Amino acid sequence: MAPHTIDVCAVLRSAVNQNYGNLLTRDTGMAVRHQIERELAAHREGGITSLDFSSIGLMDYSCADEVVAKLLVLLQNDDLTRGGYVVFRGIGEDHLELVESVLTHHGLALVCLCEDGKPRLIGRVSEAERRAWDMVRVRGHAAPAELADEFGFGEDFVAEVLDELSRRRLVRRGSNGFQALDVADMVQ
Repeated sequence: MAPHTIDVCAVLRSAVNQNYGNLLTRDTGMAVRHQIERELAAHREGGITSLDFSSIGLMDYSCADEVVAKLLVLLQNDDLTRGGYVVFRGIGEDHLELVESVLTHHGLALVCLCEDGKPRLIGRVSEAERRAWDMVRVRGHAAPAELADEFGFGEDFVAEVLDELSRRRLVRRGSNGFQALDVADMVQ
């Protein structure tokens, strides 16, 4: 099943009744986030939603804080998606540094499908989390025992790292281990 997509620029235009694609004030960011929250709450449980930023022109720090960071806090608390996941798409190089700054400030991370079509983990993560996420992404899914030897640490340590990635909604916990978020259908 293809992921649900929310076009952030369309949400912006609807939320503030404007014809531009710039996220430039905290109030604008708050209005956009509230509308995205409503859409996420109405979406099916356990699915993947793609937040598409590809048509956003300018974005300031306050909007990145409202639309990205505050939304991620709600998602990690599972207040919106009832077990669902969000992957960000279309965050261009001009926005990437700003988004990473906001994420780092709040100790957050997200999965982003970049312009080259490859998923990336951006934000604040430990080296162990980044390595485990990459290993799961390359394989598609893995159990801690499958990664322990390559990781160079015991299975219990790898399980703790994967549990943290799952808590942060960066991988899915499945019946046979952990799964990468399926982003293949998000490329247009």
